[in-house]
Amino acid sequence: MLKKSLSLIFVLSTLLWTAGCASNANSPSASSGEKGTDAPSPPKTITLAYSEGGSTMDPAEASDLTSDTLVLALYDQLVTYGKKSTDSGEVADTEAIKPMLAEKWDVSADNMTYTLHLRKDVKFQSGNPLTANSVLYSFERLKNSDSGSFLYGMSSIKTATAPDEHTVVVTLSQPNHMFLQILSLYNFSIVDDVLVKENGDGDYLKTHAAGSGPFKLEKWDPATEAVFNANDSYWQGAPNLSKVTMKFTKEASNRVLLLDKGDVDMAIEIPAKDVSKLETNADLKVQSNASNRILYFAMNNKVKPFNDPKVRQAIAYAIPYDQLIDDVMYGQAKQMKSSVASNTPGYTDAGYSYKHDLDKAKQLLTEAGYPNGFNFDLTLGSGFQDWADDAVLIQAELAKIGVKMNVVNVARAQFLEQQREGNLTAYISKWTSFVNDPGYHLGFLMYSGGSSNYMHYANAEVDKLWEQAGKEQDENKRKELYGKAQELINQDSPWAYLYEYNRVVGMSKDVTGYVYYPDEVIRFYSLNKE
Repeated sequence: MLKKSLSLIFVLSTLLWTAGCASNANSPSASSGEKGTDAPSPPKTITLAYSEGGSTMDPAEASDLTSDTLVLALYDQLVTYGKKSTDSGEVADTEAIKPMLAEKWDVSADNMTYTLHLRKDVKFQSGNPLTANSVLYSFERLKNSDSGSFLYGMSSIKTATAPDEHTVVVTLSQPNHMFLQILSLYNFSIVDDVLVKENGDGDYLKTHAAGSGPFKLEKWDPATEAVFNANDSYWQGAPNLSKVTMKFTKEASNRVLLLDKGDVDMAIEIPAKDVSKLETNADLKVQSNASNRILYFAMNNKVKPFNDPKVRQAIAYAIPYDQLIDDVMYGQAKQMKSSVASNTPGYTDAGYSYKHDLDKAKQLLTEAGYPNGFNFDLTLGSGFQDWADDAVLIQAELAKIGVKMNVVNVARAQFLEQQREGNLTAYISKWTSFVNDPGYHLGFLMYSGGSSNYMHYANAEVDKLWEQAGKEQDENKRKELYGKAQELINQDSPWAYLYEYNRVVGMSKDVTGYVYYPDEVIRFYSLNKE
């Protein structure tokens, strides 16, 4: 998971970020809008098929899809994303931050201080009230965590104080236009400080819940299933569903079979090849959303011949884009045309000129001094069939311009370790930015000091633009700076861009209320079953 790959380098780099938020940009006192029914609902249950059973319920340490899902069922955050309707259904509006446990907030004129006013009617599932101390305690746990501490660093929180029981004052080390977006993440869930202290803190939260969220945990066995019951006293109203069961089914074909037979109500991580078959089942519906999960062909910019931009550009012209989208992804993806996903605010494909053109690729290789091509190793981690299929197609096209690509298959864990070491010549990898902002995305991947810049891309002008954008308080000017950075990156082609995945979720036609979020975590509270 990407969060575990982050290092202190990036956290330190974020200290350069300075940006503004509109003063007093808070919303009126209200809930997040995901209201359940106030009256008791008839029992409704739902079963979902997941591939993995998760590793922890601790909000500060969660870093995989299932663990993150557990956290969001059990906990609340101070603020949350809004929602908006699109042609492919409801999706999160990451630019519209809504109140949650904080019913409103004030921002100082210099964008350095946020005063968060907590709701006074919230109790944790233990019966303990939510207080400002709960927030301070949760922040401190996150700050000292192994997994989520980098996000705490990214938030730019310098100090957090509690002037009274329901007010938290946060002072930032510098203005940070992503501050509220970061507070919306599951790692910033607020935990029941009294309950956790009574149980000695330590690893208590790894296997126990201490939240105020819409569901209570009945059972969690990572090998088989997790079962949740509705929190009927939930402050936003009882959930529509009385029980939610997550079935852990590793094999994708089995998840598809369970969904197709009606043995589960929803399934995630459905192979692209199975989508059309499921769509023929009249009892099902398949929601396919453009995601900000990207796949790229990385080339080590420090290693010959990929230290020459013309060579990298030649590779980009040799990629059979249509085949990847149509034959590998069965249309459940689209061509990637910037280092930033196209649904990210501030995205631009300026400077992108690549299409499948072997003559152009050959011309660039000749100009770079490789008229007869060259040999190189592509390291391919296991676990993703589309990556292997992509490699076969790319290998065939490169051979046509004299480039021999040796595919070196390694286990997923080994690949991740080698990737972190930064010595791979070339590899295929994916990325999902949980904060839907170019500053977050480019800072990890394209800033020369970014902790996940494993291909060692470095362009001093890109670095300068990224730093300037971080300081820019005007949103439009900030996006313009990020756009210029993307244009330069597109021209430099540190990666050959492959595609942007669709997020595919199959579900019974009776299921409603599904909302797509950039972190790809399903929120159970909005779900319903007719």
